[in-house]
Amino acid sequence: MPLQWTSDGTVARWEVRKIGVIGPGIVGMPMAAMLAHARVRIGQEAPARVVVIQRDSPTSGWKVGAINRGESPIGGVEPDLDRIVAEGAREGLLSASHHVEDLRDADVVLVCVQTDKRGLAPDYGPLMEALEGLARAFQARPEGQVPLVVFESTLAPSTMATVIRDHFRRFGLEDGRDVLLGNSPNRVMPGRLVERVRTSDKIVAGLHPETPRLIQRLYGHIVTEGRLHPTSSLTAEVVKTLENAYRDVRIAYAAEVARWCDARDIDFFALRDRVNEVLGQADEASRNPTAVPVGGLLVPTLGVGGHCLPKDGILLWWRRLEAGDPGEKSLILEARRVNDESPAATLSLAERALGPLDGRPVALLGVAYRFDSEDTRNSPTLVLGNLLRRKGCAVRLADPYVRPGDQNLVRSGLDAAFTNDRGRALEGAEVAFLCTGHGVYARDLGAMLDEGAPTLAGIVDACNLASRGEVESRGLVYAGIGRGRRPPPSGLVDAVVGGFRAVERGVAREVQGLCDFLNARYAATPFEAVRFPDVQALARTCSTGCMLADPVPPDPVPGWEDLRSRLVEHALA
Repeated sequence: MPLQWTSDGTVARWEVRKIGVIGPGIVGMPMAAMLAHARVRIGQEAPARVVVIQRDSPTSGWKVGAINRGESPIGGVEPDLDRIVAEGAREGLLSASHHVEDLRDADVVLVCVQTDKRGLAPDYGPLMEALEGLARAFQARPEGQVPLVVFESTLAPSTMATVIRDHFRRFGLEDGRDVLLGNSPNRVMPGRLVERVRTSDKIVAGLHPETPRLIQRLYGHIVTEGRLHPTSSLTAEVVKTLENAYRDVRIAYAAEVARWCDARDIDFFALRDRVNEVLGQADEASRNPTAVPVGGLLVPTLGVGGHCLPKDGILLWWRRLEAGDPGEKSLILEARRVNDESPAATLSLAERALGPLDGRPVALLGVAYRFDSEDTRNSPTLVLGNLLRRKGCAVRLADPYVRPGDQNLVRSGLDAAFTNDRGRALEGAEVAFLCTGHGVYARDLGAMLDEGAPTLAGIVDACNLASRGEVESRGLVYAGIGRGRRPPPSGLVDAVVGGFRAVERGVAREVQGLCDFLNARYAATPFEAVRFPDVQALARTCSTGCMLADPVPPDPVPGWEDLRSRLVEHALA
């Protein structure tokens, strides 16, 4: 029997022979490949086989064939991933299928299906479609089998206790009896997928107290340099959405300050380094465009893209919004509005330096939302491209990693203007926006500038990639987000530090209120309850610097000239 219980409700014996992974994206593919590579042996001598499930869709069905040939379906620069996918397939430990029915005898299933938002609520359509097939498959499972289902997907707080548990109940599958439902929200990062799984601390959680222990035992085979932190499902949901929401807030505050600095020709990055030194949160990101910013004051760019940051603050607030709170006082939700304004703010910066862009040919270099990645989800480049088209610009976009026909390109209506050839995009362009800090762009910047030399009038650096000197030495106009020329006065440093302190305390107080709300409605047992100190401690294990403050009232913020921050005003309200 794969799983046996003791009389006191703990697991006495567990066998893992087959692991299913639903969704071979940037979360599921490294998890599947690393589990196969680890040759997991739990309760038996033979290593567990890993089967990846991908539905046969027009856009992603090809991934099954690729995996079975030993080819990673993840593009961009991903160290180690191609190698371990090839090894797993060659050794017969990693395979892929279109049929979720193949998981009916799986001992463990990782659910790595993308979740999204629709308006101010989660959109679980693709997730529930996958779970429908999985629950039906489990109805035909071997007698006595109790599969462990682990959700790597990001879930809005209370989803495990309500949406997920209720779904399996409808198929006669009760948590703790017929299945064990857990969640371990991912902390991966494109460009470093294998490294982040191996080295990052990871939360392991469940609805049943025994579930985190089993996940911890399994994941210990691949999380070899990070720590595994057992907790409740509700706590894990809050921490995951908070990590991204707080990062979104910190980017938004940086964007507000940078916009003020840009209007006054003040060097934001010099200001950033001085502020982060005072905060004790310095990093290398001001000088290195491929360094991951982890300081208190983050790096403002063209905008906030990707799958997580644009939605997770809304998911964190979902149940409270659903209950009728309009969220007007929410600092987290205001940050979303600030960041959504970034592409338009970048366009304004460009026109202050280069004059109106109406009708001019423009090149956008970098379509993926993040450097060295192919991921175009919520890419601010696509937003900027359509803003420029509405001004009558002839827009061309280039990216070395994004595939022609990428579904987000198609949805934006910009697919016909896309090329992998940056020289073609620069041909005839008067203005070039550096949108994504790909390593190849950083290495070839001089050549890129020379390629556009015949017609190019100016460069807009929206990703902290270029130096003013290198651009202006070629007779081109340079405009960069945060790249003013005047040093920041000490009084400005004090004001920005004070504003940051107010914002971080405002976020903490908001999170405390959300925890109290969730506990009152969704924590049926002491194990299920979410406690602010636990959230604070677990969030601080995130490698991107989620240093959540104590939920105490903010101190007065020193003013400086006409500097104004909507986030600070929300924190002080």
